[in-house]
Amino acid sequence: MAHEEINLKRTARTAGVIYLFIVVTGIFGIMYVPMQLIDSGNLSFTMRTILKHEILFRAGIMSNLICQTLFVFLVLQLYNLFKNVNKHLSRTMFALVIVGVPIAFLIIFNQLFALLLLKADFMKSFKPAQLQSLIMAFLKMYNYGNVVIGIFWGLWLIPFGQLVCKSEFIPKIFGVLLVIGGSAYVVDAFTFVLFPDYHYAITGTIVGLTSSVAEIAIVLWLLIKGFRKVAV
Repeated sequence: MAHEEINLKRTARTAGVIYLFIVVTGIFGIMYVPMQLIDSGNLSFTMRTILKHEILFRAGIMSNLICQTLFVFLVLQLYNLFKNVNKHLSRTMFALVIVGVPIAFLIIFNQLFALLLLKADFMKSFKPAQLQSLIMAFLKMYNYGNVVIGIFWGLWLIPFGQLVCKSEFIPKIFGVLLVIGGSAYVVDAFTFVLFPDYHYAITGTIVGLTSSVAEIAIVLWLLIKGFRKVAV
């Protein structure tokens, strides 16, 4: 029994390390880089800034790719951690991530398409205003995609949270927070499609707060504590 607990603790700590890297690369690629380089209200400024700081833009793309790749390894660790808690929920969590990651890669390609249009010689035949509009369209598709993919980013957190609540070796409060954060992601994605004004004014802020609290809390628990011995 002690050997099994040691293995679970090691698995939990490994998941925590991977999750931490996902958080860092996600913040850098999805939030920091676009905030530094993209101004959707000023097309020419955005084009100049991306060209001037092309390495930073490329680093943001690479950071996103690393984030999504690590996501697969994270869910593998979490599956191993929770498979004996509830196999159905563990498989559901695993499946939602495996389906969501390829979609996220397609969304990231919009940034590469924008860079291709900006740098490729064969685009010189386009008028500057047309080219800028086309590039901005791809950048906006990337932004929109990041909101819509929130359906999967949220859905996987719900069985994850349920597994935490059932596990007994992680405090239930973390599971409750994960379910709330995951539900907020899903609601925000549907709100963005149906009522975009409410996304910008309300649900986008809510999902940012709830998911951040939930995921940072579980990351810290996995890293620091990892596993709580179950009372017999």
